[in-house]
Amino acid sequence: MNTVLNRLYSDYLMPSRLAGYGRLLARANDEGYRQLSVRAFGAAVAAGADGAAPGRCLVHRHDIDSDLRTAAKMFALEQKHGVAASYYFRLSTLDFGLMREIEAAGGEASYHYEEVADFAKEHHLHDPVEVRRRLPEIRKRFLENYTWIESRLGRSMPTVASHGDFVNRRLQVFNHEILNDHALRARCGIAWETYDAALLNHFDAYISDRPHPVYFHPFSPQSALGRHARICLLTHPVQWETNWRESTRCNVRRLREQLAW
Repeated sequence: MNTVLNRLYSDYLMPSRLAGYGRLLARANDEGYRQLSVRAFGAAVAAGADGAAPGRCLVHRHDIDSDLRTAAKMFALEQKHGVAASYYFRLSTLDFGLMREIEAAGGEASYHYEEVADFAKEHHLHDPVEVRRRLPEIRKRFLENYTWIESRLGRSMPTVASHGDFVNRRLQVFNHEILNDHALRARCGIAWETYDAALLNHFDAYISDRPHPVYFHPFSPQSALGRHARICLLTHPVQWETNWRESTRCNVRRLREQLAW
């Protein structure tokens, strides 16, 4: 019962948390943190490992699962505070106008991919062995989607981020397995997947937002400032402001997909 009530509160009643996000950006600036995109941090790591990355940095990764309206508000706050961030868009949330604005402001817009989950749902696959057997087909679809987005965006996308779907969790087959293929990475020019251990190992703290009433895991970014030098903060716009139209659309879509699969 509490889970249902918490979900209803998060989706329809929760006051906006965006003012708190603005305060976080301001405090990080005040405490000398350089606030970076994943692409900029990854380039620094590749250039010289620990010695190349800033002494204090807060890397912003936004996964745009839904709610473009709140994503645009977060981007506006970052512009106000001189912050660059990474925004990863699903096929269902692509907005090339916003993506180009992010890139023009010095941030990063790229792909939040989910071809494993999409393929399993489309073909009603419930056996993880069968899903992995069909990875060559799934990788072909990823390549088609990636190159189409890259062409429309008009710039390369050297980092991408795997989306997590209910199908991935049930099958225990995750979207990032697509990029275990080094030839595919090379063909796309992908330097980093956001879950690459070689990238994550350069952070002192990795924090993700959570729905009400938890908000953050394993601790808040505010408490990490000053205690940790290199912080990665993963956020989802839907966790920061309610958007009842978008929440309803996503809830209905998820229910339909679950029933169909």
